[in-house]
Amino acid sequence: MTDPRHQPERACFVVTDGRRGMENQALGLAEAVARLTPLRILPVQVPRTGALPDAGPIAPDLWIGCGMAAVRAAGEHRRAYERAVFVYVQDPGFAHHRFDLIIPPEHDRMRGGNAFAITGSPNRITQERLGEAERAFAGQIAALPSPRAAVLIGGDSRHHRLTPAVAADLMERLCRFRAEGIGLMITTSRRTPEAFVEALGQQFGDDAGAWLHTGDGPNPYFAFLAGADWIFVTEDSTNMLTEAAATGTPVYRLALEGKPGKFAHLYSALEAHGAVRPFLGRLDRWSYDPLHETGRAAQAVLEILDHRGDI
Repeated sequence: MTDPRHQPERACFVVTDGRRGMENQALGLAEAVARLTPLRILPVQVPRTGALPDAGPIAPDLWIGCGMAAVRAAGEHRRAYERAVFVYVQDPGFAHHRFDLIIPPEHDRMRGGNAFAITGSPNRITQERLGEAERAFAGQIAALPSPRAAVLIGGDSRHHRLTPAVAADLMERLCRFRAEGIGLMITTSRRTPEAFVEALGQQFGDDAGAWLHTGDGPNPYFAFLAGADWIFVTEDSTNMLTEAAATGTPVYRLALEGKPGKFAHLYSALEAHGAVRPFLGRLDRWSYDPLHETGRAAQAVLEILDHRGDI
């Protein structure tokens, strides 16, 4: 096998509309490919509508996109960069023909010759990145009581609702953890209901045993994952569940209201892997092999990229 250090560097466009959830998936996959072969990663932000920006004089060898804005861009970019390998994360709907490889989550049940399904979504979690984040926020984490729980809170989605009743139940659980001496590292998302974010601030804003991050200042998300003895994730977020399952730390799924539909397949897969359990009120400790689906997808991308280079 050729030593990747002696291979020429390739250029990779990472194409999204700039939303963090989309960008992290495409960027995570690109970074995983870069761990296998020299790769220069170039983020390209495209609008959801209107004219596409000029990507510059560089012609990519690899094009990785996520989100419907990227699907739209792929039509034009495919004509401009005929030699590039085009990869899409998620399901591109009507535009399967624009891509050499599609990496959808298994729970989407997408079928096709150019589909390579994975459990959950690609992500940027590596032990190195977790270690760097933990060192960067070491003082703040050390100041919290031990053991510690990271709590990743999403919000309303197409299938789930973080209702006032669910929020009240979650608040009660978090207060119970603090009463038991557990340190909390809580982060909310843009979809978290404003009233619940305010309630969390009132409850834990002055609590030395809790660290609440609601978007201001440097993002400690990776540090929360690295410093946790348990990770709690609301079940609406495929990204957060998958990222948590890539750490090797016990993960508890927090139920929301609604009908999970296809997401029930995701929960089953993560539970079968040994990473995730529904939270039923008792804290257990267990071990499992961190989920390595991003690396598996990156290997599939590299095989197509190497084949294209041999033609």
